[in-house]
Amino acid sequence: MQQNWKKLLKADPTDWLLEESDPGVRYLALRDIVDADEKEVKAARRKAHREGPIAVILDNMNPEGYWVKPGPGYGPKCLSIVWSLISLAELGASIEEDKRVGTACAYYLSHALAKGGQFTPAGGAASTADCLQGNMLLSLMDLGCKDKRLDIAYDWMGRTVTYKDMPRKINRDGLAPAEGVPGPFRYLDRFGPLFACRTNSDLPCSWAALKVMMAFSRLPVERRTDLIKRAIDIGVDFFLTGDPSKAEFPGHRIGTPDPRWWQFRFPSFWGADILQIAEAFTALGYGADPRLANTLDLIRKKQDDNGRWPLEFVDNSHKMWVKYGTMGKPNKWVTLRAMRVLKRTAKDKTEK
Repeated sequence: MQQNWKKLLKADPTDWLLEESDPGVRYLALRDIVDADEKEVKAARRKAHREGPIAVILDNMNPEGYWVKPGPGYGPKCLSIVWSLISLAELGASIEEDKRVGTACAYYLSHALAKGGQFTPAGGAASTADCLQGNMLLSLMDLGCKDKRLDIAYDWMGRTVTYKDMPRKINRDGLAPAEGVPGPFRYLDRFGPLFACRTNSDLPCSWAALKVMMAFSRLPVERRTDLIKRAIDIGVDFFLTGDPSKAEFPGHRIGTPDPRWWQFRFPSFWGADILQIAEAFTALGYGADPRLANTLDLIRKKQDDNGRWPLEFVDNSHKMWVKYGTMGKPNKWVTLRAMRVLKRTAKDKTEK
């Protein structure tokens, strides 16, 4: 394949992504776009952890492993441990490079993962939502976390999608009534099957569904149980039966699809865009699937004459540790996202 996939671009922005002034973007571009040699990538990774966004976020971490306040850390949004881990994962942070990343992952698992496999937003009541479950599995996997408890969390997520063997009641540890399992038990808050969410009137939430599919894409094929394979198939049907470029699936809000689907963003956090659909399904090996063709065309058309993609959505209602760019302007992080997708698509077509 080499770099032939770039012939379909309006222009090649690789040199822009490799600028020394942005060590975070440079590291990921060397790793994911250029396929640089291992020595160069390791040096760039080291620099990215000592300068730029990764360093800023880690420097604001409490030595115990949390941000802002102790606990499972759903709030405050964009600053607490949930959002800091999501940010670090999107930025390419690694447990191998900085032990503080491992400390944060271990802290989060100890404070937010129930025995039943649910990531809880506030602790205590062991309920979750697909968006949180998917986001945190995705982030922990990308950060290099290898904790065995992630298998239990993946199993829970597979059951919420398929609704296979889902309990009607759980205790505070997220465990169903069974011999030797102490109570008290309460009815499980409504979510699933098919990405249903109680905040969406028990209809599917496609933002959450996409986080789930992103997380499934990170699970090696050899670790995918029959349950998880079935859940992935459900997700494929959910997103690819219609035209993903038109958001022809239930939107985050009831009725007309949310316009933010067409606004490319960074970081993703709780929302999603059409570009993330392509990220998920190219990572799952569907880059050559004709049902994804319109989505990929849409992504290409958003590129400007210099080969760059703009930042089209910024959540200005919450403070973040780092500012990632100006809305409406060419953005290296969004460009990196798009370039990854198009490269992976070319690879899938070559191998087909």
